[in-house]
Amino acid sequence: MDRYADDVLAKGWQQARRRPAVPTPVTRDLVLEDPTSGFVGAVVGWENGLVVLEDRRGKRRSFPFGPNFWLDGSPIDLKPPARVATARDRAQEYARTHTASGSRVGPVAPAKVALPSRIYVEGRHDAELVEKVWGADLRHVGVVVEYLGGIDDLPGIVREFAPGPGRRLGVLVDHLVPGSKESRIVASVTDDHVLVTGHDFVDIWTAVRPGRLGLAAWPQIPQGTDYKSGICAALGWPHATQADVATAWKQILRRVESWRDLDPGLLRSVERLIDFVTEDHLETDS
Repeated sequence: MDRYADDVLAKGWQQARRRPAVPTPVTRDLVLEDPTSGFVGAVVGWENGLVVLEDRRGKRRSFPFGPNFWLDGSPIDLKPPARVATARDRAQEYARTHTASGSRVGPVAPAKVALPSRIYVEGRHDAELVEKVWGADLRHVGVVVEYLGGIDDLPGIVREFAPGPGRRLGVLVDHLVPGSKESRIVASVTDDHVLVTGHDFVDIWTAVRPGRLGLAAWPQIPQGTDYKSGICAALGWPHATQADVATAWKQILRRVESWRDLDPGLLRSVERLIDFVTEDHLETDS
C-alpha cells in the first residue's frame, strides 16, 4: 500500500473532509452559529441580504446569507425566504400572457389587411376606450374601429356603408335603453348584415367602474345639463372649456387597464360586435 499514492494538493483538497452545507430557508427563532466569529444567536429578522442574529444577552449582529452558518452542529447554506407573489406580480404575469380584453396572447403573426367589415362607435372617447381594451384583439382579426359623431342619421350611415355578405357593420350606441331616442333610431335598421347594440349609460365615461377613480358611484347629472361637464363639476374638476373636458377624459382613461375596469354590459356589447363582424368573414373563407 502506497501511503503517498494520492496528491494531497490536488484540486478540491480543501473540501475533501468537509460536510456539504445543506440549503436551509431562514425562519424566525432559528438558532445559528457563525463559525468564524463564534457568535451564536437566534434569527430575529432579515433584510437587504443580511440576517440578524440575537444572542442570549440581547446583543445583535448581522451576517450575509450563504454557507456561513452552523445549525445543530452541521453546516448549512442559509437562504432568504421564498418570495411570495404579490397581487401586482400576478397582474404583471397576467398582462404578459393576456391582452387587456382577457384574451390569451398568441404567437406573433404578420400584419393583416383590414377586413371589409367595420365596427362604428358613437364618439371619439368610445373609440379610444375600445382601442385601449380590445385593440390587440381587433388588430389580430383585422377589424377597424371608426367613430361616429352621433347616430341621428344611422339609417343613412348604413346605406352609405353598403353592408352585405363578407362586409358586415357593427355599431356601438350610448344610452341604448327602451323608449329612448337611440332605441327608436336603432329599431329602424333592419339589415341582416348590420348589428347595432350598446350600453345603458348616458356616456361611455360611466361605463368605467367608479371604483377606479375612488368613487362609490358616478354622480347623478340633472337632465338638461351637459353630461360630461356635469360629471366634471360634480367631481370638482375644471369644466369650463372643451380642453378641460378632454383632460378629464384622459384622467379617466388612464385608470383603465383591462376589461376588469369596465361595466359587464359594455364588455358583452363589444364582444358581441367583434364576433358578429368576424363570423361573416370566417364563413366566407370556409
